[in-house]
Amino acid sequence: MNIQEKVWKIGSFVGVLLAIFLAVLSVKGFKEIGYVGANPAQTNQISVDGTGDAVAVPDIATLSFSVTETAKTVSAAQAQATAKSNAALNVVKSAGIADKDIQTQSYNINPHYDYQSSICTANGICPPSKSVLTGYDVSQTTQVKIRDFSKIGDILTSIGTIGVQNVSGISFSVDKPESTQAQARSIAIADAQSKANILANQLGVKLVRIVSFSESAGNNYPRPIYMDMAPGVASTKAAAPVISAGEQKITSNVTITYQIE
Repeated sequence: MNIQEKVWKIGSFVGVLLAIFLAVLSVKGFKEIGYVGANPAQTNQISVDGTGDAVAVPDIATLSFSVTETAKTVSAAQAQATAKSNAALNVVKSAGIADKDIQTQSYNINPHYDYQSSICTANGICPPSKSVLTGYDVSQTTQVKIRDFSKIGDILTSIGTIGVQNVSGISFSVDKPESTQAQARSIAIADAQSKANILANQLGVKLVRIVSFSESAGNNYPRPIYMDMAPGVASTKAAAPVISAGEQKITSNVTITYQIE
């Protein structure tokens, strides 16, 4: 056997070994790929829900009032609406309401149409009815936050005397509900932990650790109060109404999942 044949045989043998080695690596790689992204083995778990309520006294009252004026021209309607809105704002500011608690919510200009029915002629011909442009409506809505509840009644009656047509949505809220929410959460967690301990005892298992936690919160606000003031009705200042804020209940609902053994 010459040297060339020996080299060829040795190279062939090495090539076969290399092919076997690569094949083994490929098989191992394919097996590992099967586990990539797979979920780890699930441990035994139980989930419990807990609910907690905490009560806070509202410290902000929010109301909105609207002024709507109609005139032949836009400028005339704007002048009338502006005069009445500014008068209402003067009432609000004179009651000590800060500028930061007064916000214009909307300002709208719309054409005003009157529907006119047709008048039939003597020979029985009745032309179609139609809508006729008779002027323009200008409306402005302002939202006010009142922090001193003793002023609510006087503000309502005062803006009524200047012809504000609509006051709506007197609602109550808590300015900083975080502490009340935390209190409700603590009660909900204690409720869930108590249920978990009872359940574990009944099942004859041991709570190992918390696997997951979630919370959803809900607020039960007092219902808004709506008031409608027709133009010209409140020509004199009426007796101030008594406004009750009530209480606001904040609820926390939690779900805790435990690993058990």
